[in-house]
Amino acid sequence: MHSRMMLLFSLIMAFSFQVFAQTGTRTIALPKPETTGGKPLMQVLKERKTSRSFSAKKLPDQTLSNLLWAAFGVNRPDGQRTAPSAMNWQEIDVYVATADGMFLYDATAHSLKQIMGGDLRAKTGGQEFVATAPVNLIYVADLKKVTSTNDDEITLYTSADCGFIAQNVYLFCASEGLAVVVRGWVDRKELARMLNLRPDQRIILAQTVGFPD
Repeated sequence: MHSRMMLLFSLIMAFSFQVFAQTGTRTIALPKPETTGGKPLMQVLKERKTSRSFSAKKLPDQTLSNLLWAAFGVNRPDGQRTAPSAMNWQEIDVYVATADGMFLYDATAHSLKQIMGGDLRAKTGGQEFVATAPVNLIYVADLKKVTSTNDDEITLYTSADCGFIAQNVYLFCASEGLAVVVRGWVDRKELARMLNLRPDQRIILAQTVGFPD
């Protein structure tokens, strides 16, 4: 009887671990962002470029922390961010796909909340490199935070706000010698389903970051 109970317990634990691996919601505190240093702005603008060739090498935790802060982190005591947003809606959420799972960036806590476990990078775009590049960012507009009711205005502002964030990432990558490309080729319907997005959440763009190959 004792051995049967131990076997049952082991099976339950194994099943629980598998479920967590698929739907885990752990929170990962990122290292404090390094907000000094880097190349001069004019040099960064000169070196800014798109690349579609990436090494599979993982980004160090500090680099990922700096990247996300540069993208859309909090840079003032009042909670405002490194990229502007219309009416300060701050409606763009940054999802992060790595080999370890899918995460949502919490700018206030400067942390990553795991949405799903498993390697889902290949689901974030149509190009082959997205499956092996270390980081894929997905920009999602949360329309619950938007006060406008005009569809054209909503599309304009959310697209512009997403563009500001993507450009921050481009400039950070130019400063750090990283490869980067912003992508529109995304199966938005399938990815939204996978992320369990609400109807009032819209995937705008994706962006791939990694070491150059």
